[in-house]
Amino acid sequence: MHYVRVTVAITDALKDIALLAGGADPEQELLPRVLDALADLVPYDMAAVLELVGPDLVVKCARGPLAGDAVNNHQIRLDDHPEIQAALRAGRAQVMTEDAHAEGHDPYHDVVALPDGHSCLVVPLVVANEPLGIMTFDRTRCEIYPREVVDLATIYGQIIALSLGATRALRARNAQLEAQRRLLQEDSASDAEIASATDQNMKKVAASARKVAATDAPVLITGETGTGKEVLARTIHAWSPRSAEAFVKINCAALPENLIESELFGHVKGAFSGATRDRPGRFQVAHRGTLLLDEVGDMPLATQVKLLRVLQEGTVEPVGSDESVEVDVRIIAATHVELQSAINAGRFREDLFYRLNLFPLHLPPLRERPSDIERITHSFLARLARRTGRGPWHVSEPAWAAMRAYPWPGNVRELINALER
Repeated sequence: MHYVRVTVAITDALKDIALLAGGADPEQELLPRVLDALADLVPYDMAAVLELVGPDLVVKCARGPLAGDAVNNHQIRLDDHPEIQAALRAGRAQVMTEDAHAEGHDPYHDVVALPDGHSCLVVPLVVANEPLGIMTFDRTRCEIYPREVVDLATIYGQIIALSLGATRALRARNAQLEAQRRLLQEDSASDAEIASATDQNMKKVAASARKVAATDAPVLITGETGTGKEVLARTIHAWSPRSAEAFVKINCAALPENLIESELFGHVKGAFSGATRDRPGRFQVAHRGTLLLDEVGDMPLATQVKLLRVLQEGTVEPVGSDESVEVDVRIIAATHVELQSAINAGRFREDLFYRLNLFPLHLPPLRERPSDIERITHSFLARLARRTGRGPWHVSEPAWAAMRAYPWPGNVRELINALER
């Protein structure tokens, strides 16, 4: 009879674990069912799944008569529990001994009254050597979980970890798709904003952008800060044959010199302190798409040398790796820096300039295209109304006169900030 009951429990547990990767919310729906199903296999008075979040293990789900609010709101500093670290490294369940309890290493010693030497089991949740968290099982009885239960818990921990990993990957993919959806909306808005320009100079810029968009030629966009260089870059991408692929941006002025190479070219695990896993760079993420090198005039000289080699050879070499990775990326560079002056001052490589400056586009400042003020204002207020569900807003004639008379040193960015305020 016990055999039949355990067999049914195993079957039920496997069914619920399989559902973890099916798209439902594991914390709200499935983790409680999984822990309930495991109760006949790994008896407990309290069971919990904890997720590794930075340096802490945070309780995501707890079951059993001892699982009160204190447990559900509990988190554990991993560095304070070497026995849990050992279990994560080994990938096997760890039985807590009486000595460990005596030393205060029990993960719940400050939230649940459990006797020293009570039954306690820690099950690591690890996928591809990446720790996701742990499962814990506790009983008030003072005995050690038998070996067959530990082995069974280890197997189920591996299955649950795979399911949670798949759920995490699915969520990441959904987030990526949502980001791409928002990106497409931004591209559409950028397209309309450039295409509907009323100023003659901007009309010429739009016509040139449409022509070069059909090619893979590098584009160098120049102009004062806030003139809309990123908007123009997104428009070129949206008009190009690569529009279905990624548009990736990196601000060359916003990253410290020791990080920009890793961001651009990626790195391998162990390349430097903190590199705990391989990470692709922006070039690899933008493969078959478009990469915007924003504020390229502020790129460090050492990185300029490596960027030139990538543009010449079509390959990147991640930091810490000897292997080259082929990339197919359309480059758009943007800067407010006068690059010829930077070349004369020795801050920018002339050979890189000629690589990037194959098709230059200059965005005039807003003060030189006052007819665009009204168009940009109407467009932005309409988008703001859709986004907030408020409005519509109207601009009075005195306000229009003041806006046309103001020189807008911050250009389009300043105009939009003023409108939003």
